[in-house]
Amino acid sequence: MTAQARIQYISDKEGQPVSVIVPIHLWREITSERETAYLLKSETMKKRLLEVKNRTGDISLDNARAQLGI
Repeated sequence: MTAQARIQYISDKEGQPVSVIVPIHLWREITSERETAYLLKSETMKKRLLEVKNRTGDISLDNARAQLGI
């Protein structure tokens, strides 16, 4: 079953759609895309996001804890 098939429409007395019920995973995907689009409007945030995306040399959580002494 596709996500489209699980979307439910709520209509008023005249049969006009007034609301939609969507699966939570689809809603989270939609909100995530909106947040990303909002952040990309700012040149500063766009630069930061691209830097993080292209960053290399990450360390494991265990190594980070060791370096921080926790």
